[in-house]
Amino acid sequence: MMTFIWISLIVVILSMVGMLYRIFRGPSIPDRLVALDAIGVMFISATALLSILFETGFFLEVILLLAVLSFIGTVSFSNFIEKGKIIERDRNY
Repeated sequence: MMTFIWISLIVVILSMVGMLYRIFRGPSIPDRLVALDAIGVMFISATALLSILFETGFFLEVILLLAVLSFIGTVSFSNFIEKGKIIERDRNY
């Protein structure tokens, strides 16, 4: 069982390296954004695998925090790509 977890962790880390390549050499900005989101998901997966490997529940809060930060980052970057600004302020009120 531990061997399978180690192999899974190595595969996730190698996938992160592949996504880093896509971030630096991506043909377009949306491709880079998708790669950045995928790295966030892989980082959450690696943290979960480490939690299983170390047989502790300490990393569960870390996983939740990473998921929220990854979601907020993805939404912010996509909003910036679409509109050119992250927070839109309408002063007509």
